[in-house]
Amino acid sequence: MQTYLLSQQFNIRPLAENSTACPANATLCNGTSCVLPEDNFNETLSVVLSTVLTIMLALVMFSMGCNVELKKFWDHIKRPWGIFVGFLCQFGIMPLTAFLLSLAFNVLPIQAVVVMIMGCCPGGTASNVIAYWVDGDMDLSISMTTCSTLLAMGMMPLCLFIYTKMWTDSSAIVLPYNSIGISLVALVVPVSFGIFVNHKWPSKAKIILKIGSIVGAILIVLIAVVGGILYKGSWIISPKLWIIGTIFPAAGYTLGFFLARIAGLSWHRCRTVSLETGMQNSQLCSTIVQLSFSPEQLELMFTFPLIYSIFQLVFALIILGGYRLYRRHRVKTKTEEKEDSKSMSSHAKTNGGFVSNETK
Repeated sequence: MQTYLLSQQFNIRPLAENSTACPANATLCNGTSCVLPEDNFNETLSVVLSTVLTIMLALVMFSMGCNVELKKFWDHIKRPWGIFVGFLCQFGIMPLTAFLLSLAFNVLPIQAVVVMIMGCCPGGTASNVIAYWVDGDMDLSISMTTCSTLLAMGMMPLCLFIYTKMWTDSSAIVLPYNSIGISLVALVVPVSFGIFVNHKWPSKAKIILKIGSIVGAILIVLIAVVGGILYKGSWIISPKLWIIGTIFPAAGYTLGFFLARIAGLSWHRCRTVSLETGMQNSQLCSTIVQLSFSPEQLELMFTFPLIYSIFQLVFALIILGGYRLYRRHRVKTKTEEKEDSKSMSSHAKTNGGFVSNETK
C-alpha cells in the first residue's frame, strides 16, 4: 500500500541493467526498481517564464500604444473598412484555408481539428510589433487585434461548428472564454495607457516606442525558444503536420495581403492586414487543445501550435528583411535621382540649356 501511494507521487524508474546502486536522489529502492522524486522542472520553469513573459508583453503593448494617435484610431472605429477586411481575412480566409489543408493532406480527424482550432483563433499581439518594423498602420494593427480578440468569443464557436462537423462534435471542444477575456484585457489596458502617454507627452512616447519595439523583437524570439525548451519531448508528430505548419502561415500572409489590395487598401495597410492574418494567437490554441483532449490524443497533435508559431515567426522575419532591403534600395534610388536632377539642372544653367518639367 505504501509503495502504491508513493508511486502516485513520484516517478518509478527501473535501474540500468548493469547498475547495482540507486541514484543519489532516490527515496526508496526495491530490487531493480527505485522511486525518484517527481521532476517539476518544466512546471516551475513554465510558471516563472509565463510571469516574466506576461510582464514583458504588457510593457511591449504599452510601448506600441505610444505610436497610436487617438484621432486616427477612432477614425478606424468609425469607418471600419480596414477592420472589416481584416475580419474577412481572420474569420473567413484562415478557417477555410485550415479546412482545405486538412482535406488536402488527409490528416487524422484529431489532427484536422487542431489545425481548424488554429485557423479560428484571433490575431496574436506579435503582429503589432512586426507591423511597426515594416512601417505598417499601427492604428489599424491594434484596432484589428482588439476587434478580432473580442469577436473571437462568437466567431470561434461558429467557425468550429461549421468546419469540424465531419471530424468531431464541436461541443467537445472547450473554448476558454476566460483566457480570451484575459488576452483582451492584457491588450486593451496597456495600449490605452500608451495612447494616453502619446496624447499627453508625444516626445516621451517616441522614446518609449523605440525601447518597446526592441524589447518586443526580443520577446518574440524568446517565446519561440521557451516553447522549444518546454516541449522538447513532444516533437515526434506526423510529418504532414510539419508541412501544414509551414504552409499555413505563409498562405495567411499571402492571401491577407492580396485581399487587402483587392479591397483598395494602401500598401502600408496591406502589409498590416497581411501580418494580422498570418500571425495567430498560438497560446490560445494550445490552451484550447489542452482543455479539450485526453493525453493520448494530445500526443498526436499537441506540438502543432508551437510549429505554427515558429514558422509564422520565420516568415514574418523574411517579410521584414525583404521590406527593409526594398526600403533601402528605394531610398538609394531616390537619392540618386535627386542628385542626377540637380546635376542636370546645374549643367543646363551653366550652358544655357533647356530643363524639362520632369526634372524641376
